[in-house]
Amino acid sequence: MENPKSEIKIPTMAEMAAEGKEPEILFWVGCAGSFDERARKITRDICKILHHVGISYAVLGTEEGCTGDPAKRAGNEFLFQMQAMMNIQLLDGYNIKKIVTGCPHCFNTIKNEYPGLGGNYEVIHHTQLIQQLINDGKLKAEGGESFKGKRITYHDPCYLGRGNDVYEAPRAALEILDTELVEMKRCKSNGLCCGAGGAQMFKEPEPGKKDINMERIADVIEAKAQVVAAACPFCMTMLTDGVKHQDKQQEIQVLDIAEITVKANGL
Repeated sequence: MENPKSEIKIPTMAEMAAEGKEPEILFWVGCAGSFDERARKITRDICKILHHVGISYAVLGTEEGCTGDPAKRAGNEFLFQMQAMMNIQLLDGYNIKKIVTGCPHCFNTIKNEYPGLGGNYEVIHHTQLIQQLINDGKLKAEGGESFKGKRITYHDPCYLGRGNDVYEAPRAALEILDTELVEMKRCKSNGLCCGAGGAQMFKEPEPGKKDINMERIADVIEAKAQVVAAACPFCMTMLTDGVKHQDKQQEIQVLDIAEITVKANGL
């Protein structure tokens, strides 16, 4: 049976608008966070954190559409602009000012691509929010025994790290744990892509090429990490798949920083 603490009523913007309320934050769930079974667990944990610290938030629910990032990266600028303008019209209609995302791709697109189309918002990634809450003393590591003494490494998502120079916030969220935070040989600005951003998530590797996600997990093993922390649903999929194809004796957990934070705070 599911823990009653996890049964949280998640308000929608339409519901709040009907009550004449405006939330402090809009949580942009994203396509993966809405439909991918593994990513949906991360979505729930981000909501648990927002609920725990008492931040007024809402989601768009069925009104949320794709940011247009896949279309833009595939070269379909027309489709991207159509999707973006529909989203901007919706966000402006609700008078949205601040957005937190669970996906670096959504984060990058809304933060950097939407202003050129008239969509200007304060956009933060959920790891940045978690870091702020830790700095404010609203999140601690009281229940972090499940990670005590373990070696944790962090995989930098491309659109969060190299794309937006967000390197320290995710690490700060891990540093409060009673663990050993270790870096892989390829990290931060020199980090190795998991492969999802290059469409390897949707196709087989080119002939003669090694699966890049397996190469990344080899870096995790070399660092002797027992847990690899992720901050992107696509990285989560690629890293988890890479672990499955490694030596079965290797016990490696792949967890999003939101999941680690929830466990550490006993939520």
